[in-house]
Amino acid sequence: MTADTRLAPGQPAPDFSLTSDRGETVSLAGLRGHRVLVYFYPAAGTPGCTKEACDFRDNLATFNDADVTVLGISPDKPEKLAKFRDKEGLTFPLLSDPDKAVMQAWGAWGEKTMYGKTTTGVIRSTFLVDAEGTIEEAQYGVKATGHVGRLLRDLKL
Repeated sequence: MTADTRLAPGQPAPDFSLTSDRGETVSLAGLRGHRVLVYFYPAAGTPGCTKEACDFRDNLATFNDADVTVLGISPDKPEKLAKFRDKEGLTFPLLSDPDKAVMQAWGAWGEKTMYGKTTTGVIRSTFLVDAEGTIEEAQYGVKATGHVGRLLRDLKL
């Protein structure tokens, strides 16, 4: 899959095994039987990414009640993710994708426009994967602020 490929509902979610902020390996296949919300963000500790992560943290009980596991993925190294987790009190796994292979497979890495300039980087994206590993919802180019609230409303969680 190329960086400009977008996933759509009904497609199989590309599997991955990535190192978490706790140094553990987390795989999508290992979470079969549960719905999984996978969100991609550019960089731990930046204002927008912090707002988005804290919104997920603050609404985690609602996701858990709906049997949805939340996973955040960025190109940051596990050590940086651990500092971000501790500083912000995050209570869900943050996964490291330093070579951006998973982001590319999910269409979350590629060209984007920021402040009128075209750059290559992480495309802030969110996916809901069903218990069988199929994409249920795919959202690209989401805004950090207000995104979690819209997700909860749209997904009726």
